[in-house]
Amino acid sequence: MTEDKFPLPDCPLEYATNIIGGKWKIRLLWALYKAEYVRFNELKRQLNGITDMMLTKILKELIKENIVKRVQYNEVPPRVEYSLTPNGLNLVNALNEVTKWSKEAHNINNPK
Repeated sequence: MTEDKFPLPDCPLEYATNIIGGKWKIRLLWALYKAEYVRFNELKRQLNGITDMMLTKILKELIKENIVKRVQYNEVPPRVEYSLTPNGLNLVNALNEVTKWSKEAHNINNPK
């Protein structure tokens, strides 16, 4: 049996923030959302400044949480593509609502 890295706390929103928190995860989700499939090096280019080690770590975490899907093709040279799972798409749709709130709050707090 595998250990749940992010057990459900008293506040369910904490579960979500544990999964998407950090400097790179939201940016990574957005990059995957904009394209049907993305290869590792393309993700690295889109996330300017991220290291190979950090990108690999984040992808593994999101795969484990069923947010990202990894498909490896047995070709020479090897090809691996990443995409959002249906669960990942649901997460991005929920984050779109947070984006709307964020824009409104920013406009209220920073009037022109």
